[in-house]
Amino acid sequence: MSRAGLIAVAVAGVTAAGAARLAYAAASRRPPGGTKTWSRTNHRGEPVTLLEGPAVAAGAIVGALAQAGLRSVTGPAGPAGPGAWRPALAVAAAGAGAAAFGAHDDLAGSGDRRGFRGHLGALRNGEVTTGTVKLGGIGVTGIVSAMLAGGSPADVVINAGLVAGGANLLNLFDLRPGRAIKVAVASGALIGAGGSRTGRGAGVAAPLAAALAPLPPLAAALALLPEDLSERAMLGDCGANALGAVLGAAAAGLPRPARVALLAGITGLTAASEKVSFTKVIERTPPLRWLDMLGRRPPVPVPRVLIPDQRGKATTFPGAATTLRSAENTDPAPPAE
Repeated sequence: MSRAGLIAVAVAGVTAAGAARLAYAAASRRPPGGTKTWSRTNHRGEPVTLLEGPAVAAGAIVGALAQAGLRSVTGPAGPAGPGAWRPALAVAAAGAGAAAFGAHDDLAGSGDRRGFRGHLGALRNGEVTTGTVKLGGIGVTGIVSAMLAGGSPADVVINAGLVAGGANLLNLFDLRPGRAIKVAVASGALIGAGGSRTGRGAGVAAPLAAALAPLPPLAAALALLPEDLSERAMLGDCGANALGAVLGAAAAGLPRPARVALLAGITGLTAASEKVSFTKVIERTPPLRWLDMLGRRPPVPVPRVLIPDQRGKATTFPGAATTLRSAENTDPAPPAE
């Protein structure tokens, strides 16, 4: 990739971050449907807005389109043909579709049914939950995005799985402030590392372009990370699904073996989430817990309850403070969507 191409990626990242901040500010001034529609109460009893999600999705889409437009202009061959826009359109479709179905679940869902088993179980009983609609809608979104990206039928199937699977998996981590964005950054780094090894016989441009593809969506998410960590806002299903979907679409530039391995990892983690609580695993693993707490507000102080004993002395028992993400049910089962 030329110096101009690198500048184009940097400008696209700045554009994505700026678009996300602008969308968040505009939506916060005039929330669609009113402030109450997007407001939730967190474990501190403080209001948290879901408007971060649509803003991140908008920024990611704008950044992907800006990157394609700038690359088409700054490319060595001059303005490129319509095919140069296919990856960007695939990312835009993934982000828009996942954000729309995620927002529907955020605003209309009850949270009574959780995980694949919960939603499919409800469907067997004739109940169509918003989660079921979201699962089906994001599946269709993945197919549309993969078809826009192009490739053989096998590539379309793999890429569709990456978009839908990535959307669902990242949403499983949106249970603590900043966690989903941190996981997205780690995922983007993994995709970038795989892209840097792409096309060894095809020069430098192709692998570098694949490695830098996740940067604009991540820039949009990082622009609003302070709002998330400070617990003023959260991604919700809209933002987490959209961010996971666009990262899945960005991975379409990887070689097929890398995409198959990535899809296998997503499938394995999603299956594990039905049995294992990711939060408990993180809290039991010191390095993961440190990363999870990095930048977050201190936890709620644990209350102490004084109970007089028979000899007139007070016996102290530590209480348990809730640390669940806002809008999350206190369900002992592993939280999943």
